[in-house]
Amino acid sequence: MEASSSMQLTDYRVLENHDVFYFPNFVTSEEEEYITRKINESPQPQWKKLANRRLQIWGGDITAKGTLVAQSLPVFINKYPDIISRIKATGAFGNAPHKMPNHVIMNEYLPGQGIMPHEDGPQYYPVVATLSLGSHAVFHYYQYRSETDEVAVTSGRGKAIDMTPVLSVLLEPRSLVISSGAMYTAHLHGIDEVEDDVIATTANTSGIDIANLERLQDPKIRESINVGVPLKRGVRYSLTCRDVGRVSSLNTRR
Repeated sequence: MEASSSMQLTDYRVLENHDVFYFPNFVTSEEEEYITRKINESPQPQWKKLANRRLQIWGGDITAKGTLVAQSLPVFINKYPDIISRIKATGAFGNAPHKMPNHVIMNEYLPGQGIMPHEDGPQYYPVVATLSLGSHAVFHYYQYRSETDEVAVTSGRGKAIDMTPVLSVLLEPRSLVISSGAMYTAHLHGIDEVEDDVIATTANTSGIDIANLERLQDPKIRESINVGVPLKRGVRYSLTCRDVGRVSSLNTRR
């Protein structure tokens, strides 16, 4: 997908009244292979290991007070291929302090790994762009409840979460999803810890009801959905791109 100042963000809106935008084939297969190879060539000390996944942080660390101690982004996302400028060209970060992402968290998800519903936090401008490489995933959006019931769980903030998604989006390999507005500030998002996903269609309503079914471009994914075959997850690399408003220029050398 070529960066273009004439790109209309609203053309990629998933549903009316929801500030979620989906871009299939945001990068090419060749670019996907190149970025993935660069990620896997990273020295082991760059990886942070968590209980259910591992990750890398690009662009610097964020202090407890929400200030980014800036470092240079990897050249394989802001030089070739210039993913950051391409995201800027969508216009989604037009009102952000730096007009484009300056911080990226790259998560590696193995089949069966996911992430509980969560918010991204106030240190970021309320727009997040997520690039998926290597495998698909299903991105669920949730909302808080005022009372607890059988479909609610308690978040780390002590609020009850309605575990019935308000919106679900299938993220194809090489796609970009952008969440902004109330979908960032008033909703949570998460990915189920499963090894495959069954997607609902008009002929099979027992699967996951995704909002971007008609926007999918991957022929293998579309064929599997049409015949009711579960989508098997592979290794997925998720590049979560955001703008941190407060930046310190200390330690800018990587």
